Amino acid sequence: MEDVPAQKWKTPFGFLTLATIVMAVTFAAWTALLNNFAVEAAQFTGANMGMLQSLREIPGFLAFTAVFVLLVLKEQTFALVSLCLLSIGVAITGLFPTIYGLYATTVLMSIGFHYFETLNQSLSLQWFSKDEAPQKLGQLLSIKSMASLVTFALIWLCLTFLTKNYEWLYLVLGGVGLLLTLFMISAFPHFVAKSTQHKKLILRKEYSLYYLLLFFSGARRQIFMVFAGFLMVEKFGFDVAQITLLYMLNHVVNIFAAPAIGKMIGKIGEQKALTIEYTGLILVFTGYALVESANFAAVLYVVDHLFFAMAIALKTYFQKIARPEDIASTAGVSFTINHIAAVIIPASFGIVWLYDNSLVFYFGAALAACSLILSQFIGWHLQRRQAQLPTV
Repeated sequence: MEDVPAQKWKTPFGFLTLATIVMAVTFAAWTALLNNFAVEAAQFTGANMGMLQSLREIPGFLAFTAVFVLLVLKEQTFALVSLCLLSIGVAITGLFPTIYGLYATTVLMSIGFHYFETLNQSLSLQWFSKDEAPQKLGQLLSIKSMASLVTFALIWLCLTFLTKNYEWLYLVLGGVGLLLTLFMISAFPHFVAKSTQHKKLILRKEYSLYYLLLFFSGARRQIFMVFAGFLMVEKFGFDVAQITLLYMLNHVVNIFAAPAIGKMIGKIGEQKALTIEYTGLILVFTGYALVESANFAAVLYVVDHLFFAMAIALKTYFQKIARPEDIASTAGVSFTINHIAAVIIPASFGIVWLYDNSLVFYFGAALAACSLILSQFIGWHLQRRQAQLPTV
């Protein structure tokens, strides 16, 4: 599957491990510093922040265009270029402390981030066998959480004891990502996939169930990203330090839970794993709608984030039903489908929030219920597809 490496760590998993660290460090730095930098340095208003978040999601919605870039670049090379764009976008953020400067650096960072995430999914599903994929993806998720946790801790230490100079913090952490990426370019050989990938957009009827599950997954992600944290601040008065602690707690839990979840998915299968996830989400979203205790709300927030690790099952389900040559093209299409909700939900649900915030979470529970119903067809679909696909 690959050129013989000179050292044992020069493997596809080693490549994805370092790539995951670069992505986690740079994106955690951007996320942790954004709100304070936007307000203190760029004088952002709420309207400016809403525009920035919309701009940030556009590259995710356009992720299907990755397949056209693959006409020119190999996937592994494109992934490295994407990490460079992400790192540079983060590194220069502090150098442009204006509204339009922050818009521009955000778009640059987001292009790198979303293209890398698309390619990361494609490469991991091509490089890992169907038997090892759940465990390997769980390990990578744990590594991502460790890198994010270390980055959050370093930023907290710097802001508390050393400097509040956003320019230098962005430059150093983005620079670390860029240096690691340049090291990867020089250190890793080119890994050859088993199947030549299509260089055109692929939409297949036999992937319809996967597409539907992706759409509902994207909708759930937006409710968590936009409204769960906002609930903590608006209803329970959590300050920046408390929210940061919640982020860190989420990553601590994921460090240990993600590998175990990956192993569990490998043992019980995708349908049972997703049944557990969607049943749990119905309870979590209902809990958000009813909760009156700040401590219980924090517990719900951590449990909600933990269920993100169960998304491994959606990736391995696709790996099992896909034609091998479709993986790269469908990775871009799937990212676009996943981001359709990012365009619709924040604005429309924001209006609902003004009327009654509990309705937002009841709707989230309804979305989870739809996913639960759809997931019950996975076992049947897997049997049907595996009978149709050639044995690899």
